[in-house]
Amino acid sequence: QVQLAESGGGLVQPGGSLRLSCAPSGSIFSTSAMYWYRQAPGERREFVAIITNRGSINYANSVKGRFTISRDSAKNMLYLQMNNLEPEDTAVYYCHDGTNWGQGTQVTVSS
Repeated sequence: QVQLAESGGGLVQPGGSLRLSCAPSGSIFSTSAMYWYRQAPGERREFVAIITNRGSINYANSVKGRFTISRDSAKNMLYLQMNNLEPEDTAVYYCHDGTNWGQGTQVTVSS
């Protein structure tokens, strides 16, 4: 079973940036796609971004133009670059490989 470990969360002011990382315990090349999801307090977990093993990418409308998903094949890592953060982006962010979930990393956007 693949284990996923997210990191990079923290407290940032509105307009700021963060880069989240996800380190799978196994190779991510064998998976068809990797995802980022997020869950705000009292809300359902929601889709943020997807990148397939062929490099196809898609985003939730709420983050388009601000977030960038990427994967580093050599390092076997998944990333989410988040720019121009808004208070509404406050949530626990999760890495997902279609089967497994990480523990999540907290992102708080507040002045």
